[in-house]
Amino acid sequence: MKPLPNDIVLRPRFQLTLVQDKETILTHFQHAMDHPFVIKRLDEHVFIKFNNLNNHFWSPQLHLEIVDEDNTCKLYGVFGPNPTLWTFFMFIHFVIAILFIVVGIWAYSSASLGKNYHIQLGGMVILILLWTVLYFLGRAGKKKGKPQMLQLYNFMMNVLTE
Repeated sequence: MKPLPNDIVLRPRFQLTLVQDKETILTHFQHAMDHPFVIKRLDEHVFIKFNNLNNHFWSPQLHLEIVDEDNTCKLYGVFGPNPTLWTFFMFIHFVIAILFIVVGIWAYSSASLGKNYHIQLGGMVILILLWTVLYFLGRAGKKKGKPQMLQLYNFMMNVLTE
């Protein structure tokens, strides 16, 4: 199966093989101080995000997981939105999906009983349009956050080459 390119995936992922040991790399991240970033470490996970001054609604964050292997270690990275924003978007998608199913059942029941079901079909069209708007909002947000995604990646690479 051919992997998807990172420009169409919701949460771009990458992995690097490093010659240093896990603790050295984690220590580098723990002691790295760069003005626009806030770095948090939890075991072998490192979370890098922008501070409140440089943070906007669509600001991404970088989650790194560093895993020991034989004489090397692997760094797994994933870019993602703010977890609160991600949860909100998933909740809205879930609500729209449930409403679409409910209105679809209502339309089917009305059609089966020989009643007028134009209002239900109109509601389903409106829900599809809402879904489309959410999709394009997500794409626009990802595009707006892309420069900051590159900043996060460059910062990570600078810390790794220290």
